[in-house]
Amino acid sequence: MNNNKNPWALLPLVLFVGLFVGSGLVTGDFYKLPILIAAIIASAFALLFNRKKSLNQKIEWFASGAGHPDIIIMVMIFILAGAFASAAEAMGAVHSTVNLALSIIPQQFLLPGLFIISCFISISMGTSMGTIAAVAPISAGLSGELGIPGAITMAAVVGGAMFGDNLSFISDTTIASVRTQKTQMRDKFKTNFLIVLPAAIVTVIILFFIPAGHAGHAGAESYSWIKVLPYVAVLVFALIGFNVMAVIFGGLVLTGIIGLAGGSLTFASYFKAITDGIAGMSDLIILSMLIGGMVGVMKQNGGIDFLLEFITKRIRSKKGAEAGIAGLVSVTNLAAANNTISIIAAGPIAKNIADEFKIDNRKSASILDIFSCMVQGLIPYGAQLLSAGKFGNISPVSILPYSFYPVLIGICGIIAIMFGLPKFTRNTK
Repeated sequence: MNNNKNPWALLPLVLFVGLFVGSGLVTGDFYKLPILIAAIIASAFALLFNRKKSLNQKIEWFASGAGHPDIIIMVMIFILAGAFASAAEAMGAVHSTVNLALSIIPQQFLLPGLFIISCFISISMGTSMGTIAAVAPISAGLSGELGIPGAITMAAVVGGAMFGDNLSFISDTTIASVRTQKTQMRDKFKTNFLIVLPAAIVTVIILFFIPAGHAGHAGAESYSWIKVLPYVAVLVFALIGFNVMAVIFGGLVLTGIIGLAGGSLTFASYFKAITDGIAGMSDLIILSMLIGGMVGVMKQNGGIDFLLEFITKRIRSKKGAEAGIAGLVSVTNLAAANNTISIIAAGPIAKNIADEFKIDNRKSASILDIFSCMVQGLIPYGAQLLSAGKFGNISPVSILPYSFYPVLIGICGIIAIMFGLPKFTRNTK
């Protein structure tokens, strides 16, 4: 590690966040300036910083950071996850999963049912946005038909979507937290699940006691059990402990077999869905590499060492270190309005803090994921609440009073830090 601690080396990261947040505050739209443009500008600035080093040297630093094994493995998983999610949707897996769940749930359990449906779909698809896109239109229709305020049904959907975003084996936030903390997907899942399960249970109880509107028809359309199988297979084999890339690839192959055999896919539509899914991950892939490169340059210039010392010298205990990681990713998420980006940016610093204070890698990965998802589920300028508001034709701010799950996972995360939960010996692998 570079011992030349230089706070000015952090300016590229400050510029990146400043461009994104500043454009959002000025225009009122946090997605007006494409985040890739902000990352490119900040990366270019990083290469111009430190005139004592040649441009060639700084480009090598950047390439080394962008091509770090953790970044490349993360990119490979992003590619497979995008392909699987897109192919499964094209095959009809999302449609069948939603309708299967709706066909089972009685009206009096509609609100907790919407939350549970969203939990299952998001943990299967690995994307909160995909879950909201799949369930929110149905939720909006049901709320109108049964007289339930749209803000409540949308909050249930968003809460369930963030549950899977935080836990799914193919979620980009989970992938990012696991790779940056150098732990195993299965181990992180178990640790994370133990922390957030009480939040999910309490959310179901709260939603159960909210009146579910007047009597009405809330039936679902037809579904196919076999089309749900790829999601179940990915979840089961990942939990067993198979390599996550092998599991996702297996799910992709199984999706193709079921779709081709049942006639819902042709070879042409199957390959197109895979291509579209990979293309849909391109922004995230490029962004991950740009941020990796930028962090690599900042590290060589002494910025990461400075930030690590700045944080750690104010930390006096292991609990304080865990709280520091939670605060670091939360503030980053407030600024970037994207939980995956926040984890990618804060992850390397969090790993250094975890190593310094002997925090189990499973715990540091869980803290990163939990608190980034908490913030992402509560910011009205985040993509999740914006899209839910659009589907429900309501203000994203109106959803906040009913956003029980994001608040509860934050509370559970704080309790886990305060009482050192769950209890385990440090995993150094």
